[in-house]
Amino acid sequence: MPTIQTARSDADFQACSEVILFLRPLLQKENLLAQIKEMQQEDYQIVYITAEDDPSKAVAFAGFRHMNKLFSGKIIYIDDLACLPAYQGRGYAGLLLDHIKALAKAEGLRSVQLDSGHALHPAHRVYHRQGFHISAHHFSQPL
Repeated sequence: MPTIQTARSDADFQACSEVILFLRPLLQKENLLAQIKEMQQEDYQIVYITAEDDPSKAVAFAGFRHMNKLFSGKIIYIDDLACLPAYQGRGYAGLLLDHIKALAKAEGLRSVQLDSGHALHPAHRVYHRQGFHISAHHFSQPL
């Protein structure tokens, strides 16, 4: 069974860079570490699973943070969740979600929340299987 690790060092973040850039292709690899470190100032954390044949390579990751909102109270919000295509279908996303839900329960938090792209139906199936439900529409406006 794969082990979930918490990214703490620059080497850990570098190990996650391929799967992060797969999910967020508009990011630039040379700026990724600095951006993650800046986001850590806002409690951003990364957990990941490495390839069984190459423990230096993360093949799935989740990035999340703690939040406190008027409408929901204290929660964990998942910003990012992805698995490299060659490793999809192995249950890694579910393992990461289970791990984050366990963290939230252990901390007595009210819920775990995330947004997902409207057309990402395979991801939606995973979220529904994990007990998530659609509770809102997310709106944005580029400025």
